[in-house]
Amino acid sequence: GKPSLVVCPTSLLENWADESRRFTPELSLHVIHGSDRLKKLKALDEIDLAITSYALLRRDIQYYQQYEFSAVILDEAQHIKNHSTQNARAAKKLRAVNRLVLTGTPVENSVTDLWSIIDFLMPGYLGSHPHFKRNYEMPIMSGGEHAVATQQRLRQKVHPFLLRRLKRDVAKELPERIDRIAYCTMTPDQRAVYR
Repeated sequence: GKPSLVVCPTSLLENWADESRRFTPELSLHVIHGSDRLKKLKALDEIDLAITSYALLRRDIQYYQQYEFSAVILDEAQHIKNHSTQNARAAKKLRAVNRLVLTGTPVENSVTDLWSIIDFLMPGYLGSHPHFKRNYEMPIMSGGEHAVATQQRLRQKVHPFLLRRLKRDVAKELPERIDRIAYCTMTPDQRAVYR
């Protein structure tokens, strides 16, 4: 009886809506975007699925906080990898029975990125940020034998909650690559800047 919420980049809103209509046509859904979004926000309890963007989640978080969702799904979850951003803070205010994150971007900068995403999924599971920094990030960053043991301890703790698909595993599902070459003539001003 509770709606589910998908949060994704603006460029993926319609893709999520199309996929939902294709695979779950029985679900009622609202893409919460555009001039009528406040009307749709007030009707969340009448639908099965709401889809919005990170930018609008930040702006409209006071409406979303009024609901407990059946599930909250964050697509392109690297948008919350920095725990101090408005995106991360807004996402962590959401209440949900189930939480799921999807990302094609591995941890790139630091293990704190992982902490922020896991903290959305299971608040407190890896401790507070200062605790995590002291017990995981700093030892891993220091290098050496202790770093390897700490990495292994962290891996064991988060591994049961990660599903990782490698490119070689999904390559058969990917469409054929399309190369398009488009030649564009630069204006004199563009050519000067380019040079």
